[in-house]
Amino acid sequence: MSKRLVHTPEGVRDIYGAEYEKKRKVEKLLHRTFLQFGYQDIQTPSFEFFDVFGKEIGTTASKDLYKFFDKEGNTLALRPDFTPSMARCAAKYFMEETLPVRFTYHGNAFVNTSNLQGKLKETTQMGVELFNDDSVLADAEMIALAVEACRAAGLKEFQISVGNIEFFKGICEEIGLSEEDELALREYISAKNYFGAEEFLISVGVKREQAQVALKAADGFGSADFLQEAKALVSNTRSLDAIDRLQSLYEALEVYGVTKYISFDLSMVIKYHYYTGVIFKGYTYGVGDAFLTGGRYDKLLSYFGKDAPAIGFMITIDELMIALESQKLAVAKDADIVLLLYKKDCCKQAIQTAAAMRAQGQKVELMLKSEELPLSVYETFAKNNQIKEIDTRYIENEG
Repeated sequence: MSKRLVHTPEGVRDIYGAEYEKKRKVEKLLHRTFLQFGYQDIQTPSFEFFDVFGKEIGTTASKDLYKFFDKEGNTLALRPDFTPSMARCAAKYFMEETLPVRFTYHGNAFVNTSNLQGKLKETTQMGVELFNDDSVLADAEMIALAVEACRAAGLKEFQISVGNIEFFKGICEEIGLSEEDELALREYISAKNYFGAEEFLISVGVKREQAQVALKAADGFGSADFLQEAKALVSNTRSLDAIDRLQSLYEALEVYGVTKYISFDLSMVIKYHYYTGVIFKGYTYGVGDAFLTGGRYDKLLSYFGKDAPAIGFMITIDELMIALESQKLAVAKDADIVLLLYKKDCCKQAIQTAAAMRAQGQKVELMLKSEELPLSVYETFAKNNQIKEIDTRYIENEG
């Protein structure tokens, strides 16, 4: 067999042992936090019909999807993110429901791109979605929950940067950009390439002075006080309403007591085009990009037949684990396994003892001790695998 087969394809990796247990522990901490806020578990398929993630939805570009066909000839795709699947579920199972519905999910997502600069193509994601509530209090609950989730995972220094896509859309509308030009401008703004953005606006007929004013307004970042300053930079109702929403949101977040983690970024745009209002990202030391993204998507469910508002966020667990490790905040694996060594002639007794110990809730690993290997080899093995102790009762009379 070729040695190549023992390696994984580019963009995916194996996780096992202590690293995997630490990851599972962080996931449990996040999950407990989501449940405490009243969110219920849901599981969606790893793949869906291609159209669930199609261009009209505004999710990942088709060229970056893992696509394949079933026996009936339907085009299917591995999910690149959970939100479209969650919207589909809400429309299918809660079509007539008008009261708020809350769900939490956990699973892997897949993006087939070669431009990830070392990032994984398969990532583990956990998140929450809140349907049927268009209020600013729903926005506040979502962001407050994001803060509490980060704290529960062990992060101490992080920032939730909040924006409102309606502010950007209002500026685009004010200077007369088409939908196609707006999407192109998003790419420049997202990359913080304001020189390129200015040249682009001029190339599509926007006067230089008007382009500079628009980009100055879109380049805002700061605390809550900055929002008032931003109002002086725009005159269109859409952008002004977006700032009013953010100010009301901040007041609600003060009640939650989480404003020390909050900043505002009016230049924020997110690659998924289904977002319609408040958007936010989580940043911390040790990772080069946001490990948490979320926002309001009030029109997405309509693609599946239900006219309802929604908001949610997602945490990329792999990025969170990197951050915890780099900040030396990694969750310690519980060393709670007992390694029960035995000689061949004590096999029966060892099995029975292990069964009794397990019945009392202990974790027991049975291992036949080789006569050729000294005990120190097993002690090294235990240390490297976070085993709590070695039970030697069945080898004590050895040779």
